[in-house]
Amino acid sequence: MSDVSDWWRTSIIDMEPGRIDIRGHAIEDLIGNITFPQMVWLMLRGELPGEGQAKLLEHALVAAVDHGPQAPSIATARMAVTCGASLNQAMASAVNLLDDVHGGAGEQAVELYHMAREMGVSGAIARWQETRGKYIPGFGHRFHKPTDPRAPRLMELVRSAGGEICDTSFADIAEEIELFVSNKAEKPVPMNIDGATAVIYAALGFDPPLARGLFCLSRSVGILAHAWEQSQQGGRNKGPTPPKYRWTFDAQE
Repeated sequence: MSDVSDWWRTSIIDMEPGRIDIRGHAIEDLIGNITFPQMVWLMLRGELPGEGQAKLLEHALVAAVDHGPQAPSIATARMAVTCGASLNQAMASAVNLLDDVHGGAGEQAVELYHMAREMGVSGAIARWQETRGKYIPGFGHRFHKPTDPRAPRLMELVRSAGGEICDTSFADIAEEIELFVSNKAEKPVPMNIDGATAVIYAALGFDPPLARGLFCLSRSVGILAHAWEQSQQGGRNKGPTPPKYRWTFDAQE
């Protein structure tokens, strides 16, 4: 049977009839004794976090749950429901939109912070723009001006957590980047939600790809809420704009 049992290998879960162990903990011992953020940490990191670490992770997860129907992922979930999709179909459709442009900035910001730690802010920005494009992930916002209200609060919570709970040097790096890009643009380019949650994920030691996965986990709550609300409101075949509005037609010459 080894060729079958070794087909999948995992250190996450072990079970048999009547027993479920998650990372070495009996599930019945976890139920009622740890929070969902602690469970997320345990699943991803293989150990239980400290109370302060779990709270800081929770703050980031809470902050990014929703950004309204104008967000492509949320709009997709609502449109999917009006097309007859189930909740799980609507959620899957929406999460699949969370990629490099819409949903990937947090992962990219964690990468940038690590680059800045290694080579300094100016060098990291230059390298990033040379290899990845002019957009600096985690800074500036097309809607929230002058300030994304979520970012200062998250940074406040990082600072209050302190160095015993997380690596606060990533907060310093993020603020240096904010100052650098603002000076370069000759106007304020404040940190946004992606930049602030990236500080938390980096400070807690999560690898960059997990920052995107954790964002997807957080935003899934908003996606579910909007999909459910739309299902209660009704509506059929709702597109991205009301029917009276038309697209721009480019006639071929």
